[in-house]
Amino acid sequence: MPARGRRGGTPPGRSGGRLADEVYDTLLGQLMSLRIEPGSRVTIDVLARELGVSQTPIRDALNRMEAEGLVVRVPNAGYRIPPQITRHRFEDMLEVRLLLEPAAARRSAERASLAQVAGLRRMLAEMAELEEGSGPTAYGAFGLRDAAFHDLVALSAENQVIREALARLHSHVHLFRLHHDSQVTHLAMAEHEDVVAAIAARDPDAAAYAMRRHILRSGERFRRLFDEVEDADPVGVEA
Repeated sequence: MPARGRRGGTPPGRSGGRLADEVYDTLLGQLMSLRIEPGSRVTIDVLARELGVSQTPIRDALNRMEAEGLVVRVPNAGYRIPPQITRHRFEDMLEVRLLLEPAAARRSAERASLAQVAGLRRMLAEMAELEEGSGPTAYGAFGLRDAAFHDLVALSAENQVIREALARLHSHVHLFRLHHDSQVTHLAMAEHEDVVAAIAARDPDAAAYAMRRHILRSGERFRRLFDEVEDADPVGVEA
């Protein structure tokens, strides 16, 4: 988080809701960078001390994450981080993305405003800067921007149902939790650039094709991780 607040209170200049959002983003980044490991236990008081905030925004953020299937509440014992997704759930998630995201990219090429196209380009620039960084923190931050990039494509498609369906998948959270691999960020960047170029050119067919190719190639990259782990947990995340 950017700044530590006063112990037991909300930092000056930030509302409780805004602070809860910052805590949520911080915890997501820690999940995606594996700073919080799958299966580990987290408690509100420990997180409050670690992040230097009161327990209220921690509780709000964890409640939101529980509703989204990203943490599991353990009665009288705080929260637990779920295990990694299984291969079966990964394949199901990939199938849904292939149905929805090329369609969203196609509509984005038809409907995106100039401001939204500029926003996509800014995201690419931010991700390029993060790609140059190293370590789990930069990797987690890249994953958050990756998720925001795909969300903006869906937003600019002006189909709220597709956007909500993709948000519920939390695909980027689950995928980036699988492994810290710099190749994932490097290869994704070029594929994202192809998507944005097609959207900016107002070419629906090219945008849909570029997004489909990106998801397929991303699927191949992450599928290899399952191939490398023969003793994967047989129980998937119920999200």
